[in-house]
Amino acid sequence: MDRQETMGVFLSVVEEGDFSAAARRLRMTPSAVSKIIGRLESRLGVRLLQRSTRRISLTAEGSSYADSARRILNDIKEAEIAIKPGAEPRGRLRVSLPSAFGHRLIVPMLPAFIDRYPAIELELMFTDAIVDLLAEETDVAVRVAAQSDSRLVMRRLAPNHRVICASAQYLEKHGIPMTPGDLQHHTCLGITSRGGLNIWEFDGPDGPQSMRIRSPIEANSTEALRRLALAGVGIIRMSEILVGPDIRIGRLTALLTGYNHHDGPPICAVYPPGRILSPRVRVFVDFLAEQFTNPPWLRSAPQDVGHTV
Repeated sequence: MDRQETMGVFLSVVEEGDFSAAARRLRMTPSAVSKIIGRLESRLGVRLLQRSTRRISLTAEGSSYADSARRILNDIKEAEIAIKPGAEPRGRLRVSLPSAFGHRLIVPMLPAFIDRYPAIELELMFTDAIVDLLAEETDVAVRVAAQSDSRLVMRRLAPNHRVICASAQYLEKHGIPMTPGDLQHHTCLGITSRGGLNIWEFDGPDGPQSMRIRSPIEANSTEALRRLALAGVGIIRMSEILVGPDIRIGRLTALLTGYNHHDGPPICAVYPPGRILSPRVRVFVDFLAEQFTNPPWLRSAPQDVGHTV
């Protein structure tokens, strides 16, 4: 049995959690499966599985080997698919998206993608948390956050210009801030547990300034903050890509426009590395880059969505 087949047997045991169940899946005997795993552990010189009378669990080395084995076998599978003449990308594509950004901006793009690649099955996961793509077996993520995982490949999709804004209702009641210092006397809405995002930085006539916003109202959802701003509750600093349509039709008013607001991390697609890039990932990332070149949703305000924030 070659190494590719041995990896397949090992992953079957991991996925089934039992030698007997893996043997049935592979149409082998439990003793044959056990011998293959034993020889693999002997060759590697480490224990991959903890065995007990009730269950099998992975050791730390086994978990690392399982991650590598999945990537290797997937690379082989994708390589064979990619060289088939006229082969179209197919299979399940797991995508992680930020909640507000994903619902309001990415989802409207997807009908065109689905129409273009009908053999790809999309699984969308919405979260504002930074998902570990390798641990969660996620194919690609769209992020509007600093990229700190050097294991991932990053493709820049668009800049992330920030804007400070509020509704006319709020400004009529509380006045218009004319300088960054005036914000100390206003209700500014902050991001929960994201300290760096609550430091608002400016470049203006008096040089660089920074202010830590201490808000009586915080949320871990940018969509929740946007809706509160629309309702006249306070002032927000947010990506122009999210609030630009609201500003253009007058639902929000841009503030402190004479000051340069420091841009945030760019909007990026990130995905795990591989010698062979999955055709599903490749066409999805290419499609996003194409859409961001001339995004229709920046020309008009998208409709509010009814998802839970």
